[in-house]
Amino acid sequence: MYSASDLRKGLKIEIDGEPHLVVDFQFSKPGKGQALYKCKLKNVKTGAQFEKTYRSVEKIGKPDLRDKDMSYSYPDGINYVFIDPNTYDQVIVDADVVGDMKNFLEEDMNCKVLFHNDTPLEITLPNFVEKTIEETEPGAKGDTATNVTKPAKIENGYELRVPLFINIGDTVRVDTRTGEYTDRVSKG
Repeated sequence: MYSASDLRKGLKIEIDGEPHLVVDFQFSKPGKGQALYKCKLKNVKTGAQFEKTYRSVEKIGKPDLRDKDMSYSYPDGINYVFIDPNTYDQVIVDADVVGDMKNFLEEDMNCKVLFHNDTPLEITLPNFVEKTIEETEPGAKGDTATNVTKPAKIENGYELRVPLFINIGDTVRVDTRTGEYTDRVSKG
């Protein structure tokens, strides 16, 4: 159990059996009475946000959350299968949990899976992945304007913006947190 004085931005707490993240936090001490802790909370499962105020004497639940290193195996229809590299146990992760990360998943990729009471809540991929450009318009020779981009597609059809000098067959590094191009790894 946490006490209200343990509250801080980024802390995960449990409310009504569900994990919540403290998104914002304000402390106030009125002239009389107990200190108040006003928190903006986000439900980790649903993404819903709300505000709640705690008095200094209140106790707050600690969620049963754990990160587990897992290896992505394959898509199973609409869901995704991850394998524990130590026990070889398979975990099926719902497509809603994977979300847009599906564009960057690669076979045998090491990921972190966050569990709440043995239910997968979110996955965290490596910060950067390398992908090959499958489709883009050729850049004009001599066009050296800075910060000019064009659309390009990687193997799985995901579209991102790349600089004009990127061509079909080039390997680029993509930031999995934003889905944006970071740099060219090699020419095609």
